[in-house]
Amino acid sequence: MYGSPALPPDFVSLPYVNPNAPKGGRITLGNSGGFDSLNPFIRKGTVPWQLRFLTHESLMGRSWDEPFTLYGLLAESVEVPEDRSWVEFTLREEARFSDGSRVTVEDVIFSYETLGREGHPRYLGLAQQIETITQTGPRSLRIEFNTDNRELALLAGMRPILSKAQWDGKDFANAGLTDVPLGTGPYVVSDYEAGRFVQLTRNPDYWGAEVPFRRGTFNFDAVKLDFYGDTSVLFEAFKAGEISAVREFNAEKWETQYDFPAVTRGDVVKSELPHQKPSGMTGFVMNTRTPPFDDWRVREAMIQAFNFEYINDTLTGGAQPRITSYFSNSSLAMRPGPADERVSALLAPYADSLPPGALDGYDLPVSDGSLRNRRGIRAAMKLLEEAGWSPKDGVMQNAAGEALQFTILLEQNNAQDLAIADLYVGALERLGVDVSIETTDSAQYTEREAAFDFDMTSFRRAVSLSPGNEQRFYWGSGSATQEGSRNLMGVASPAVDSMIDAMLSATTEEDFSTAVRALDRVLTAGRYVIPFWQYTNGRIAHVKEMKFPETLPLYGDGPEYMPQVWWYDPS
Repeated sequence: MYGSPALPPDFVSLPYVNPNAPKGGRITLGNSGGFDSLNPFIRKGTVPWQLRFLTHESLMGRSWDEPFTLYGLLAESVEVPEDRSWVEFTLREEARFSDGSRVTVEDVIFSYETLGREGHPRYLGLAQQIETITQTGPRSLRIEFNTDNRELALLAGMRPILSKAQWDGKDFANAGLTDVPLGTGPYVVSDYEAGRFVQLTRNPDYWGAEVPFRRGTFNFDAVKLDFYGDTSVLFEAFKAGEISAVREFNAEKWETQYDFPAVTRGDVVKSELPHQKPSGMTGFVMNTRTPPFDDWRVREAMIQAFNFEYINDTLTGGAQPRITSYFSNSSLAMRPGPADERVSALLAPYADSLPPGALDGYDLPVSDGSLRNRRGIRAAMKLLEEAGWSPKDGVMQNAAGEALQFTILLEQNNAQDLAIADLYVGALERLGVDVSIETTDSAQYTEREAAFDFDMTSFRRAVSLSPGNEQRFYWGSGSATQEGSRNLMGVASPAVDSMIDAMLSATTEEDFSTAVRALDRVLTAGRYVIPFWQYTNGRIAHVKEMKFPETLPLYGDGPEYMPQVWWYDPS
């Protein structure tokens, strides 16, 4: 995106990979919930989240040591003009699907057109910005864009490639469980039982084993995904030796509950992996499409009533710092206090419509850590009264006598968020707010989340050091009413849209960082999410036979890190 890639054209492997890692071994990973689809590329169904990282590939691949840098994968070369109005890819001659068939230009064009027309909504944004896709040679194609957006040339290299022949005459958008998409990746689905397990086996004839970008990766012979009713059952299965590795997100649990016999014997190892990526946003999101959360004062009242210090101490021992903005813990985060000159200049045209605090500074409330949180409750009461709500007979009501009430929707296996909600409800009841907690199974939760059928619900949105077009899908106005989008809160803000545009059109790192910090300010001051704690370290407990390189990527652990660069050492 800016400057040149860090690695030379003749690089041997990615810098955080062991190029000589041995192949072999079988591991089992655990998921909570279930699945009713093995097609990660359509909206329909619940899919094992790991699948698209293990079975399918794109024209280019991302280095987790370099924001905004891609290297050739299915494509052996890429060409872009200075203005980035188009991009041309040439396919590797040796690229193959897992059935041995060659990856062709026709497959690539079919994939981009089908995903843009019938695929998951996350693919729609790029499709709308493509003017034409044309074949330019036996193994090459050119994609021309209809939008001035410098990131599109990179984004175009990141779409999964499907087999056109497999889907000839089939309904891609409504594919059933048995319609497993053919991929080019190192693993294939070799067995499964609906809702219980998926067996992935490394393809011994995988075409890309010696491609520098892939060298030293995907080393396990088999990866099995087992499914459990909830995270508590999953953890017990790990303690019993039925699962090979788990990621732990609770610092207190990491310190106090990982002392079971396998750990004390040394059969299970606790590994911590620091990172330099942004915090992203984790918390309870409020649906602004309908009352009462269409009023920023009500949303701020909910934030004031959330006794973070007490809840954090109760559930994590206070070991994890709070998320303070969408890009906190990184160089892209908004700066404390009033906006600087560059950020102010970007936001100035929208000054009249910005949420309070966006320009002059917004900070989350800090309680004294006691259970009562009197200061927060008083602040919440005042805000609700300003918004037209007042207590009557212990119930918060509006002028029409209607009670302030809402439901927190949670997935039934989300034990941590359920514990947080239980503590939060007590504070809301003291305010006179009628709030209930509703739990549903994984399939129903996915459907309701996609349809924005909730008042308040769990929220987790990871962001990177190279935010781009996906930001429109996360909080652009166009995604606010698009069912299945990631814009759960329903943000529809001209200022947010403009900051995303400025970010995407930036030609220098300074302009880019300024735009992201401005975006961070508008989102944070918008009070859409009640933030929880951030995860400054990755924590993975794993059997001693699982190894990983000493050199960690800039991004630390992530969905593509384990098991991708790990290996099995039986000695």
